[in-house]
Amino acid sequence: MFILIALLALGVWALVATVIELRRDGYRRIPTDWSRVAEQDSLDRAEAGHVYR
Repeated sequence: MFILIALLALGVWALVATVIELRRDGYRRIPTDWSRVAEQDSLDRAEAGHVYR
């Protein structure tokens, strides 16, 4: 029974630690700075026969 409680506590701790680390990892969506984006679309410069995604 002790091992079961210890494993349950370890699992809860791991879940909480994972959530905390995911919230502060720094990989978040960054808004686009439209003043730095070129006016042309990449498809305007595409060569015939090439597929650009």
